[in-house]
Formats: sequence, structure tokens, C-alpha cells
Amino acid sequence: MSRRLFRASLLLLALAPLMAAPADARPGGGRSMGSRGSRTYSPPPMTQTAPYQARPMERSYAPPSSPSPGYSNPMQRPMGQPYGFAQRRPFMTGFVGGLLGAGLFGMLSGHGFLGGVGGFVSFIGLLFQIALIGFIIVMVLRWLGNRRSGNGQSSGIGARPGQAFSSNAGAPSVTLSNADYQTFQQLLLDIQAAWSAQNMRALASMATPEMVSYFNEQLADYASRGARNIVSDVQFISGDLSEAWREGNLTYATVAMKYSLYDVTTDQFGNVIDGSKTERQVVTELWTFVRADGRGNWVLSAIQQVG
Repeated sequence: MSRRLFRASLLLLALAPLMAAPADARPGGGRSMGSRGSRTYSPPPMTQTAPYQARPMERSYAPPSSPSPGYSNPMQRPMGQPYGFAQRRPFMTGFVGGLLGAGLFGMLSGHGFLGGVGGFVSFIGLLFQIALIGFIIVMVLRWLGNRRSGNGQSSGIGARPGQAFSSNAGAPSVTLSNADYQTFQQLLLDIQAAWSAQNMRALASMATPEMVSYFNEQLADYASRGARNIVSDVQFISGDLSEAWREGNLTYATVAMKYSLYDVTTDQFGNVIDGSKTERQVVTELWTFVRADGRGNWVLSAIQQVG
């Protein structure tokens, strides 16, 4: 009995490093890493595919900016959740609040709620003026809203060729075509395949040196544990553009992508120690791609988790 317990203890000690393998073992390991140029520490805009704020970068070669704009905002709301009336109509809220405040002040000061109006007829005239002013304000706000919506940009992967996507104020607009979106989708599949094959040469041709160093470190960690991660049957589900911009001779595009896959970690004998070969995982991530204008291909420069 003592020998069996001793052998079992040795087996558990041998398997302990393998059992410590992370559940999210795909490329990136479920972490936010990489660089997005000057926007590395700024949250990408939310999209329909990724309706929650991206997690901040956990690893990056880019020097940290202080403070990180947007990430410290506790009032960030999920995309699609409507604002309240006070947020959507701040001017109207303040205007009506001012009228009510003046009336209440009149009551508290002893002049009555309508003490300064000068009778019922004058009060009706005042109401008519308020209604007219409110109507004009609503029409102006609606006109401004229509202008904003008319200038909005479509963000779906597979957008019409030549469609322009404007970046933040002050930066030049970037035009992405269907070929660009197809390239992003294909890179998602090819990087996953190269990862499973542990093909560092292929990964080096599809990602920046920074991302390749992270992938190499992650794969080396598995090798030291006597383990291997394999992702298979990767299926793209949906995606849309978060933002695209230009810095010098580099063009960046951050794309939200939702996909499913089988994510399995095995030991050196092929035994599954983490993940499942029968249950698919659904993943939503923000991938940032970069290319040198006129002479380079799109390559992966960052992966960010959502929510």
C-alpha cells in the first residue's frame, strides 16, 4: 500500500505542471498584449461584435501613457444601452429644471408658484411660449442627430469596396476594402493553424516581432511542461471594424472578431489535460493589424480581450 501511495504521489508531482496549464490556451492565452501605436493604452471603440470595452494591455513594448484615457471611466456603458433623457437632452433638462426651480423658489419665498406671472391669461401665454421654444429646441436637436447619423460609418467586415472609415478627429481617413477584411479573416485562421503546428517561421511572417516573441514564449512554456496546445476547426462567425487610422507610413486597423474553435491541451502522449475535443469555445477578441503603406502586408500587432 505504501509503495502504491508513493508511486501515486510521484505521478501527481509529475502531472502538476501540466495541470497548471491555462484554460485559455489559444494564441495570446486569453490576455491583452501587443501594441497599437499611439493608441496602445486607449480603449478601442466598441462595436456590435464587441459591445463591451476591451481590457487594457497587460503586455506591450510600447511605453505606457499616463493616464490611460477611457479605461478609468467607471460610467462606461455597454454599446446599445440607451442613455437616459437627462443625458440625451441636457439642455432641455436644464431648461425645465430651471423653470421648476424658479417656481419652487417663488413658493418658498411667499410669492406663490405663479406669483410673478401676472394672472391666468399671462400664464397661458407663458406656457405657449415655453411650448414654442421647446418645439424649436427639439427640432434643432433632431436635425443635429440626423446629421451625425448620416455621417456615421458602417463597420461590418465585408463592407463595400472603397468605403471610407474615419478615425479620430485630426487623423486622416483610412479606406479599407473587402480584400482587407478578407485578409484579416484569413490571418485569424492561418495564425491559429501555425500556432497549432508550432510553426514559428509562419507566425513570423504574419505577426510583428513583438507578437512573435509572446507566441514563442507561450509555446516554450508549454514545451517545458511537456504539453502542447492544439486549436482546431476554427470557424469565423462575425466581425466589424472598431477603428482604422494612420501614423506616419503605418496604417493600423483594429477589428472585432467572433469565432469558435476546439481548444485542447495535451501531454506528450496525446492525453487531454485541459480543454475538450467535443465542446466548442466561442471567443470574441479585438485584433489589431498594421502594414507599411505601399510596400507591406497586413500583420498582427495586438490581441485584446473584451469585457
